[in-house]
Amino acid sequence: MADDAHGIARDQLRSIIERIERLEEEKKTIADDIKDVYAEAKGTGFDTKALRKIIALRKKDEQERMEEEAVLDTYMIALGMIRAPEEE
Repeated sequence: MADDAHGIARDQLRSIIERIERLEEEKKTIADDIKDVYAEAKGTGFDTKALRKIIALRKKDEQERMEEEAVLDTYMIALGMIRAPEEE
């Protein structure tokens, strides 16, 4: 009886490990595909750094983007990198 339980647990563990390994391999394949697309974009003259930034921004909702931009503007103003908007 105990051997059956250990056998079932062992089989479940093996199954989980193998599924994770397959997914890790798929993840690597997808990462390689993404790398190839960026190389293609660069080859046609696109700025891959800008593409990555746009993709990161598209993952955020509008409110989150606006808050991030406001904080960034505040810091840049404090550092003298940009001028503060004129007071109305």
